[in-house]
Amino acid sequence: MADYEALKLKVQELAERDWDMPAIEARYRKLAAEGITRKVLDKDEIWANRQQILDRVQRWAEENNFLAHNCARSTALAIMEEFGLGSMEIIKVLSPFPGFGLTGWMCGGVTGGLIGLGLYFGSEDIQDYDAVGVTMISARKFMSRFEEQTGDHVCSKLQEKVIFGRYMDPLASPENKKAFIEAKGIEKCSILPGIGARLAAEIIIESMKP
Repeated sequence: MADYEALKLKVQELAERDWDMPAIEARYRKLAAEGITRKVLDKDEIWANRQQILDRVQRWAEENNFLAHNCARSTALAIMEEFGLGSMEIIKVLSPFPGFGLTGWMCGGVTGGLIGLGLYFGSEDIQDYDAVGVTMISARKFMSRFEEQTGDHVCSKLQEKVIFGRYMDPLASPENKKAFIEAKGIEKCSILPGIGARLAAEIIIESMKP
């Protein structure tokens, strides 16, 4: 069951955080210029340092969202950077995915996390049914954990239950957008990319358990 008190404390911490924008921008500019660095993953080392990695992925996703104003792109990018997956072209594809085109439906922390799992567990061979099966199992595990931790998968419901106490649709009107910004919506909504990226990374790392 979601711990709403703890979640709201985290939301407030994000609203009050002193974001190091020059460092955040510098990390992103490096990724944009050089692309995602391919990695040979040392599974024993990753397992031994899993808590540090999970903390880093979560922080990166939060910072990505503060910079990008896009929870889906921010979630996926943190996972991709940590594990050396995919390309920046995927970040382009994810542009319309926050709240499924800001319609208030599926949270970008969910869609970005699923993209990360697909990149790690999936296959480019469309007839690799075993890889699809592993990916689906991982996805179901992720969906269950996300809902357990946050109480929902849906953007409008998460805004109501976790972030603002109501749904604030920034595309509904200029007044809504202004209210969203004044309520520190970008900062506060960063909680969901952080959670999504951390949970996806956790599932990836669990698959490496010796």
